[in-house]
Amino acid sequence: MTASLPDDVQDVFARFITTEYTTIDAEGHPITWPVTPYYRRGAGAIDVTTGAGYPKKALDARRNPRVALLFSDPTGSGLADPPMVLVQGTAKVDDADFDANHRRYERESGEKLPASKELAPPEFLKRFFLWYYARLYVYVRPERVFVWPRGDIGAEPALHGTHLEEVRSGHVEEPEAPPPGPEGGAEAWDARMDELGARYPTAVLSFVAPDGFPFSARVPISVDREAHRVRIGAVPVGAPMLSGLACVTAHDHDEGFTWQRNFQVRGDLIEEGGGWTLVPHRLIGGFELPPSSTLARYRLNLAKIRRFRRTAKRVMARR
Repeated sequence: MTASLPDDVQDVFARFITTEYTTIDAEGHPITWPVTPYYRRGAGAIDVTTGAGYPKKALDARRNPRVALLFSDPTGSGLADPPMVLVQGTAKVDDADFDANHRRYERESGEKLPASKELAPPEFLKRFFLWYYARLYVYVRPERVFVWPRGDIGAEPALHGTHLEEVRSGHVEEPEAPPPGPEGGAEAWDARMDELGARYPTAVLSFVAPDGFPFSARVPISVDREAHRVRIGAVPVGAPMLSGLACVTAHDHDEGFTWQRNFQVRGDLIEEGGGWTLVPHRLIGGFELPPSSTLARYRLNLAKIRRFRRTAKRVMARR
């Protein structure tokens, strides 16, 4: 399908440093993390990858192959005023050869992110970082593509692969069961949520659409600390809004991807006060390399690295 897409859309696939990748877990939660996309013009799929130490992005896609890729942050792409593009697609996981995937990852990431080579450990130490370099790939075959010109969510999106009326009604590939509704329960607040609307005036909202595919878009946000709410400032034209489980993901990085930060807030998406709101239940920090010293980064991630190493041993042992 990608070969028939407009050139500016294919440029987005090829040149964006990050895409917001959404899977659906076993409980029906949409989970969105920024990852690096790999794409060759006219290819049948857009590829993303994750380390053996944190394989959930791939394992969830194997269990439920309906995934989404949102291209909404052009930082480092060199593109001026690109469209925001949402790909809803079918995933295929490749973990057959960790060594081959390791070599591919080093080659492609070095080509796409040359500045990040400075962060890599020396060759003789890489065996201690197999939790990162042993890779699982996910190939995402587009089924439906939304294109908002200039990233304007107030504009009618161009749609490739179906008609907007079908998306809104959920009549395309109707799922066996409707997406889970709001789960309710205790609200949660984390001090880092105050970054939403401040450091991050926009973030990625993800939910499961009526047809069972994740739907994501970058939207303006604000926080109501007293009410424990994340307010959605505007709804994208074409979004099949639905109350239920949702995720708000915030991330940023520099032009060369020498540092990056990311976290997500999971909760219930509800209609409230004439608009849409996320009721937060949990904040989860990602694997981050903030703009700080190497020592500070190591201290920040030490506990995660220990956990990743244990997970990687289990995952690789199965092969």
